[in-house]
Amino acid sequence: MKSFLMLGIVAISISLSLPVSASPLLDGYAQAAKAELSSFDGFSAERGRVLFNSTHTTGKVATPSCTSCHTADPKKVGHTRAGKEIAPMAFSISASRYNDLKKAEKWFGRNCGSVLGRKCTAIEKGDFITFMKTQ
Repeated sequence: MKSFLMLGIVAISISLSLPVSASPLLDGYAQAAKAELSSFDGFSAERGRVLFNSTHTTGKVATPSCTSCHTADPKKVGHTRAGKEIAPMAFSISASRYNDLKKAEKWFGRNCGSVLGRKCTAIEKGDFITFMKTQ
């Protein structure tokens, strides 16, 4: 009984010391990224930062960048063009955003189409989430 209790305490301690993770989502995007590009060797927070902050000319004129709605600071509340609030994108504030593949795909579908004028690649999605995990 004592060793079972000790094992439980160790497991709880380890789980409390680990950060909340978007790993299941990132793991799926990593598999897709390897299928897209055989030389894929991991996601990049820097590439994600560039994607988030860059101005694009291939999407809708009203939304040339992610920051058009989400602000340049992912920790801040953004706003839709209609004025509706958008929860912060930063993982440190809105980690639950990155728990559900179906929701992530819904929003990547809408936002990549609006900003880039096309679907995001698995690498872009993984880079974006990796950047948000640093915020």
